[in-house]
Amino acid sequence: MTSDFFFFIVVGFCAQIVDGALGMAFGVLSTTSLLAFGVPAANASAMTHVAEMFTTAASGISHAYHRNVDWRLVARLAPAGMIGGAIGAYLLANIDGKVIAPFVSAYLIAIGLVILYKAFRPPPKRDVRDWMVPPVGLCGGVLDAIGGGGWGPIVTSSLVSRGHDLKRVIGSTNFTEFAVTLTISLTFMLTLGWSELNSAIGLIIGGVIAAPFGAILVKRLPVGPLMVAVSMIIIGTSAMRLL
Repeated sequence: MTSDFFFFIVVGFCAQIVDGALGMAFGVLSTTSLLAFGVPAANASAMTHVAEMFTTAASGISHAYHRNVDWRLVARLAPAGMIGGAIGAYLLANIDGKVIAPFVSAYLIAIGLVILYKAFRPPPKRDVRDWMVPPVGLCGGVLDAIGGGGWGPIVTSSLVSRGHDLKRVIGSTNFTEFAVTLTISLTFMLTLGWSELNSAIGLIIGGVIAAPFGAILVKRLPVGPLMVAVSMIIIGTSAMRLL
């Protein structure tokens, strides 16, 4: 096994630990790491989403087992997220990687700032039938595919900020992400081909190993400090690459 392969395993493991605990950041952390490693933007997003087919399945099952999933929320998020994901993946696969790279970096910086903002902003209380759920899912799917991550930061932080229960949002977002990721991955496979995505195996191994621990950590770790740390990593690495 090459050092690159072990690097992908470590990235997948660390990203999934954070994602399982926060309901966000596997995509943005993985994509940020791959872009810093020199992987083109479309390939980085595709590799991340192929890996997420496995990590989100494992994580979603774990959250369902620990009763962190609100099935009404899943039913409203999934269709919109899948539509948005397909649109975003198709757009990214048909744009020159050198052209889109600065925009992806800027987008990831924005996501980092969103996470940082949500870490300090106390959410109001709101009923789960919030009308914003499908539009948030649609936008989250589009931007997740284009940026190689963002479903969790956009959807989780938006729904929590609107008053939904934190643990249920994290569990439901993780569970729904499998359907969104599957749609994005299939779109990338049809446009880029499977041969470009072999390196995702390392991310898959690391992420699947870490996935069962995330559902446990969400009940134990302090969310605020972890969100701050994740936002600093994303902003710092993306800003260096953008400059």
